[in-house]
Amino acid sequence: MIKIRKHYPTFTFGLFILAVLVSMQACKSSSSIYKAPKVAAFRAGEMPAPPGMVYVPSGTILFKSSLDTADTGKNVSLSAFFIDETEVTNKQYREFINWVADSIAVTDYLQDDQYFLETGEQGTERRINWKKVKKASPIWKSDDPTIRERLAPMLEMRGSQRTLNPEVLRYRFSYQKTKGNIKKVYVTDTVPVMPVEEIWSSDFPNAQLASLDVNYFTHQSFDYYPVVGVTWRQARAFTDWRGKEIMATLMKNSYLSGYQLTLSLPTEAQWQYAAEGKLDPRDTSSTKRMTIDGSEGKEKLAVNFKQGDGTYSRDGATFTLPVKSYTPNAFGIYNMAGNVSEWTLDAFSPSAMVFVNDLNPALLYDADEKDADALKRKVVRGGSWKDNGEQLNTDTRNYSVDYEPHSYIGFRCVMSAFEMPTIQSKTRKF
Repeated sequence: MIKIRKHYPTFTFGLFILAVLVSMQACKSSSSIYKAPKVAAFRAGEMPAPPGMVYVPSGTILFKSSLDTADTGKNVSLSAFFIDETEVTNKQYREFINWVADSIAVTDYLQDDQYFLETGEQGTERRINWKKVKKASPIWKSDDPTIRERLAPMLEMRGSQRTLNPEVLRYRFSYQKTKGNIKKVYVTDTVPVMPVEEIWSSDFPNAQLASLDVNYFTHQSFDYYPVVGVTWRQARAFTDWRGKEIMATLMKNSYLSGYQLTLSLPTEAQWQYAAEGKLDPRDTSSTKRMTIDGSEGKEKLAVNFKQGDGTYSRDGATFTLPVKSYTPNAFGIYNMAGNVSEWTLDAFSPSAMVFVNDLNPALLYDADEKDADALKRKVVRGGSWKDNGEQLNTDTRNYSVDYEPHSYIGFRCVMSAFEMPTIQSKTRKF
């Protein structure tokens, strides 16, 4: 049998090659339109914090009620959050005071068009032009005789000093009112915001503290000391104001811009977790350093508290200290023990652990004015310059009623944060 060999013309083979090239080009072209998404391996990280705050990753604490013994309680978990690296200072709180004073001066007394934005619509509420106001702030300190005359109802004389009238200075804000299991409703509250400057003599009537009464809140040498004489309600009003102010700065933060984040007082569980400076209660790392190595091998106290009867000054101060004294803890937070005790968001109950969840626990109760003082108790944590060492333990619970200021209670703020997975979640190779 004779086999007949088929011959393929050269141009046919060329067409085949051309078809392949066209197909490859088509694939390349289509890939420019659609690309398969790449999923990056997670390497863990930390969310950049707003100015003056630090990021605290999610973790766990052993949470105790006042009835629990040293080795009892229950583990609770906390989502990530931001917390102030220091207690709120006199200078920060004065900025709040001046903002409230400027608002009242412009809207209620001056009513000068130059301080308002042009809306172009009649009957709409006039909005303050804060860029203009800040150039003249604080307006209540103006030396212009016309302005001083029109602002006279806002001011009062204290000796030879012209100062603000505490009765006029009020901040109005809305919040979600919580009363146990009762339906939550939004309410509007108006809070007088001036701290009680004479709180030192009020708390210690048989001590000579008049110089602190007249200087502590107002003199610039105390700018970076913790603000005191502030009630729980005033502290919460401050967090509302600062939350609105800080949202403007967050727009410049590429990680946080666009998020709706809220500022508040820390829950007591958040406070304890931030104070302990560790992710897990089983960690053996020290929660705080009570002493530091001094000269000649001697140890020096590194927490501001009362060491015993009549011994306040061994730690370097008789009263409060600047908020960045000593060293920060593992999270980068200063003075979670000592200096001033701190307001938390929670209502106080000796058996609080019975009522709260094991995830982001909080016992919230907004008492009415007519309610008994027992319902107005708010948890205070941390111990202060006038407390003994036992009060400095991270799980020690105290309380004060929400309308009472003291010379040894201050506060700091927290802000909600979206969780950044920790190193445990890091993508691993098999």
